[in-house]
Amino acid sequence: MSQEFIKNLRFNENGLIPAIAQDWLDGAVLMMAWMNEESLEETIRTGKVHYWSRTRKQLWRKGETSGHTQKLKGLRYDCDNDSILLSIEQVGEVACHMGTRSCFFQNEKTGLKKEPIPLPPPTDSCSEVFRVIQKRCLQPQEGSYTNALLEGGDNSILKKIGEESAEFVMACKDNDQGEIANEAADLIFHLQVALAAHKVEWRDVLEVLAIRRSTNQRRK
Repeated sequence: MSQEFIKNLRFNENGLIPAIAQDWLDGAVLMMAWMNEESLEETIRTGKVHYWSRTRKQLWRKGETSGHTQKLKGLRYDCDNDSILLSIEQVGEVACHMGTRSCFFQNEKTGLKKEPIPLPPPTDSCSEVFRVIQKRCLQPQEGSYTNALLEGGDNSILKKIGEESAEFVMACKDNDQGEIANEAADLIFHLQVALAAHKVEWRDVLEVLAIRRSTNQRRK
């Protein structure tokens, strides 16, 4: 990655720029910290995210003591050139020093707490749905359609995937855009139930897609 763009960035009066770390697969916002030119250059050079500590007045590599490092996957900056968005792979699934995946674990309902609460960061819709399906696996709910599928095992789940696939095909043949979207959503949901039943993570699917996308881009 070229470092030429750094000279176009607008650092504040202290030579710093805010950097937001976002999960490279599901888009979850994990944390915000500060960077200066040195930390940004070191991040690009090593591929490991480095920040600038305003309290210690020194460079620090994320996870240097905890082991929860961040691998740089991509970098963007905003229209005013005064903030950075880091696309990262969070090693260990913990970005916050309080032991949570994201530093943004509070909202208007939880209020300010001294101890972190298990409020996961918002992600893309598919990841959110899969999280609910996994919760149903661990904590079944009476009357839950998801649990009815899971209780039926592969016979029940795979039969529905077959039915939803056929309905998606027919919607496409009819060129009904509304039905195509609905049937696609149904198909994805039932695929996710099958994944959860077989203990395959949705992130594994996203990673395969991301790798394929990267490979296809290199071929062009």
